[in-house]
Amino acid sequence: MSFAILFPGQGAQFRGMGADVFDRYPGLTRFACDLLGYDLPALCRDDPDDVLSRTEYTQPALYTVNALRMFEREHREERRADHYLGHSLGEYNALLAAGVLDFETGLRLVKRRGELMAAASGGGMTAVMDVPAARLREILAQDGVEGVDVAGFNTDTQIVVAAPAEVLRAAHDAFARRDIRFAPLRVSAPFHSRYMEPVRAEFEDYLREFTFHEPATPVIANVTGRPYEKGAVVRLLSDQLVEPVRWTDSVRLLLALDPRTECEEVGGRALLRMVQKIRRSADRTPLRETRT
Repeated sequence: MSFAILFPGQGAQFRGMGADVFDRYPGLTRFACDLLGYDLPALCRDDPDDVLSRTEYTQPALYTVNALRMFEREHREERRADHYLGHSLGEYNALLAAGVLDFETGLRLVKRRGELMAAASGGGMTAVMDVPAARLREILAQDGVEGVDVAGFNTDTQIVVAAPAEVLRAAHDAFARRDIRFAPLRVSAPFHSRYMEPVRAEFEDYLREFTFHEPATPVIANVTGRPYEKGAVVRLLSDQLVEPVRWTDSVRLLLALDPRTECEEVGGRALLRMVQKIRRSADRTPLRETRT
């Protein structure tokens, strides 16, 4: 029976996160604070002025907490994964777990990624329920709404769209007129869309300053929904900024390889709930879940 470990991305942060691991890894915690230039445990504990929701802080904070929880898991010598998956930012933790990069490299990358993405303001993202992507495009075309990109395929019944603020408001109006359920996400820009292309180019240049290893354990990429191929790290991580997160395809691949695949999510349950929904669409057999 195959086993996969999942890492959550932006949106999984919460006030008080990391309290269970910061004190257990004082050296790595101090290193992260020095590299970031602020007191990370205090930020996570107190979250003054909702700073933790700001992309430039969310990304390094969540990456660090995910990493420490993974190190704790390894310290307890728990079951090793056959595959790693991460949702958006979580893919960096998946690459860390698979030996593609080390903790410092990952932290530097997500710090720069967060800074670049935070600077790309002027838009947002919305989760849309129970409307296939093709039908969604038809609806927007009928109402003359142009410029909306599909930014994520979370499950068979939930996709995420991204657009500049004015376009997204027009899309919301189109959804409301048809009683389509939707939920705006707490992000400041249209991530995983064409509008991140200037960020993608700059981030690609930054990625080329680092050396990456081949995965010791397969990592399924957000961009393709397939395992990382040799030498593809720079391309996939830069493309991830402008391409949709293909979470549904990623999970379907796992289940195609082994329908009995067990999944464990580091630090939450949101991704496990997505896995449940994806699996139910193809197989009514319950998925065994665990949580760290």
